[in-house]
Amino acid sequence: MGLFDKLRNEFIDIIEWLDDSNDTLVYRFPRYNQEIKNGAKLTVREGQSAVFINEGQIADVFGPGMYTLNTENLPILATLKGWKYGFESPFKAEVYFVSTRKFTDMKWGTGQAIMLSDDRFGMIDIQAYGTYAFRIEKPGKFIQEVVGTDGHFTDDELSGQLRSLIVTRFTDAVGESRIPIELFAGQITELSDFVHHVMRLEFMEYGLELTKILIESISMPEEIKKEIYDYSRLNKIDLNKLAQFKAAQAMEAAAKNPGGAAGSGVGMGMGFAMANQMGQMFNQNTGQSDQTTQSQSNQAAGGPGVPPPIPQQSQYFVAVNGQQTGPFDMNVITQKIQSGEIARASLVWKQGMSNWDQAANVGELAGFFGAVPPPIPGT
Repeated sequence: MGLFDKLRNEFIDIIEWLDDSNDTLVYRFPRYNQEIKNGAKLTVREGQSAVFINEGQIADVFGPGMYTLNTENLPILATLKGWKYGFESPFKAEVYFVSTRKFTDMKWGTGQAIMLSDDRFGMIDIQAYGTYAFRIEKPGKFIQEVVGTDGHFTDDELSGQLRSLIVTRFTDAVGESRIPIELFAGQITELSDFVHHVMRLEFMEYGLELTKILIESISMPEEIKKEIYDYSRLNKIDLNKLAQFKAAQAMEAAAKNPGGAAGSGVGMGMGFAMANQMGQMFNQNTGQSDQTTQSQSNQAAGGPGVPPPIPQQSQYFVAVNGQQTGPFDMNVITQKIQSGEIARASLVWKQGMSNWDQAANVGELAGFFGAVPPPIPGT
């Protein structure tokens, strides 16, 4: 520094910072030997704070405004300096200007995949990306915890540390949220809010306020995406419509069957039965656990590798002229429906039914009547 600069800094009594950058967080005001005159003018603009430091200790902090520096508005510094009756000569202190505006559109991302445990799909690797915004809430604490003696501290020097912090806490927060992984895409906003709630306390330890954090995307392996997609389709499917669709396909195939009307009727009947059985299989949520229990019982009785008993066909009793007949298996029932011995209004019953009911109302039999032409009018 030249002689002119030395003299200018000794006699200039205006302390201010005109920030012409978009990335500066902290700027140390340059003074020759850090000397400040009694009665110097301090100007702090909106979006700034001025922090006075004496021999490494945080002293007074000024918000936006214009100040004439004296012992009245420098009470902490006056105590540290031992000024009892004011001061006349220049004093030494460092002045740091801190930008308190919001820094927005800061990027964060996991970089490498992180592993999460999901109750349904087990261990899963995911990657997440998004943005966050912050501001310096406590300038003195921020200088103590982060800046130190750096005279020109930018957001680029801080962003790497904050990204690492976000990724670490994001992993913990996602695990604590207990949101099923198949719901991530539909609940990104809720997940962002939860992560923000968890992480704001961590930012406060550095004198920062985390004003917003957004999760823009969460990606996972393709095989997991496909499994989630298939699972969501199964949850949304209308099993009754699926049964009707399968029955229609069976009718179409039977119509092309060269085996004749009888063969067509049997083919359509089997198609209806298969469709209805498929619907019942999906609707009975307890079926799988029952089969598992049965399989375990079979293994206990016959040893490992013994297959379970072959499932028995449904057998129905049929009311004919007020008399109980049967039981008949599905093959016989199909033939009787085709021959007209069993009509839609015929009463039937099988084990598990609470009462006799019309054949057309029994899901397992209803599909068979689509293959039987209605009675000829007038007969």
